[in-house]
Amino acid sequence: MGGVPVDIETQYRIEQIIAHCLQQAQTAFRRRFAHPSVSFKLRGKAAGKAYLQLNEIRLNPVLLAENRQAFLEEVIPHEVAHLITHQVYGRVRPHGKEWQGVMEAVFGIPARTTHRFSVNSVQGKTFEYCCDCTTYPLSIRRHNKVLRQQASYRCQQCKHTLSFTGKQLS
Repeated sequence: MGGVPVDIETQYRIEQIIAHCLQQAQTAFRRRFAHPSVSFKLRGKAAGKAYLQLNEIRLNPVLLAENRQAFLEEVIPHEVAHLITHQVYGRVRPHGKEWQGVMEAVFGIPARTTHRFSVNSVQGKTFEYCCDCTTYPLSIRRHNKVLRQQASYRCQQCKHTLSFTGKQLS
């Protein structure tokens, strides 16, 4: 499992919600869907991730512990909707109209593409970059890509290339 242990009650509730979502999808699409496997080994700032070919959902145990109710109400259905969308429609845009339809018409949940959780506890090291108009915190992964000259990043406002200020933020 790794990282933060997930209590049995939370694991049970997650399985219940997955089963409920699958039942709703089976009714809506008039077909059966296999129950996905669930793991708690996702790291970083993502709350959850659906592995379509594996029929697996990976959840971030740190963010789950900090946002249990939101995970149960939003994150779990969000990831199940990805699996259902893939099984019904094949390869489509991850948050496209098909996925939105599963979220809203089948599950009755607003189709939000990203969570709004604080990521302070899972963020990792960040490095300050600047352009002509502002400063940005870049993750260690992006910082290392810049150092290896594998990537460069631009400001969305002024369009200038970001440059490292020499300052590590966290």
